Amino acid sequence: MAEIDVVVAEPAVLGECPVWSPAEGVLYWADIEGRALHRFDPSSGVDELGALPGRPGSFALTGAPGRLLVALELQLVWFDWGADEVDPWVDLEPAGSGNRSNDGRCDPAGRFVVGTMWPDTGDELARGGLYQVTGDGTVRALERDIGIPNGLAFDPARRRMYFADTATRIVRAWDYDADTGERSGERLYFDYGDLPGKPDGACVDADGCYWSASVRGAAVIRITPDGVLDRSIELPVEKPTMPAFGGSDLSTLYVTSIGGGLVAVDPGVAGLPEPAFAIAHAP
Repeated sequence: MAEIDVVVAEPAVLGECPVWSPAEGVLYWADIEGRALHRFDPSSGVDELGALPGRPGSFALTGAPGRLLVALELQLVWFDWGADEVDPWVDLEPAGSGNRSNDGRCDPAGRFVVGTMWPDTGDELARGGLYQVTGDGTVRALERDIGIPNGLAFDPARRRMYFADTATRIVRAWDYDADTGERSGERLYFDYGDLPGKPDGACVDADGCYWSASVRGAAVIRITPDGVLDRSIELPVEKPTMPAFGGSDLSTLYVTSIGGGLVAVDPGVAGLPEPAFAIAHAP
């Protein structure tokens, strides 16, 4: 049985997007509805808070420690840890759309891929989009009419991209060319079927297996590259939202949650380093 610890007990309103920073030895993570980023240091057990002027759906590391590219509401902004302000950069959508940003991460070449969604999931509106942002600030729409964008992950060894619209309960896969940023060969990768919960955030381990947070299912599941359920780990939170590998050897699986704390799992396998955003010209 996997060893599981709640390393940050203070509940997040809507915890999301854990990202390990190897340069700093800390885990950054977001509380979307809490309008804040967190920085957890496992060596000290200290979890710091950085307040933001809006809801951070996701973010990416940059080449500078402590400097993050944050999807804040419908903008991408620069945020330096410890600063009181953000520096706006580019818009994902017009503010009048009523959407907010959600799941996002960098592809193997450092492009930021990020989704938007209607914030009240109870309305069941598919009004979101999926966007790819390059280092010069160019924003390209990859998909429209998305309900809840989640499950973004890349497998560089297999040149593969994963994505889930949570409401559909399925994870899709594409062949992904990191050199061009183009994807092709869309196919069904995994169907949650009768499994408890729905697919939320995800990551890929060093074996190419896909780890999916089963929101409302109190578990994180591992799926092989062939789309076969390999294992399920029960968690002490009902609504896990996203896993990420961290620690000096990337062997700890951190999992955020809705209304719960930050959980650390020993999964018995290591993860992959998270690419930083490839900035064309440092702002």
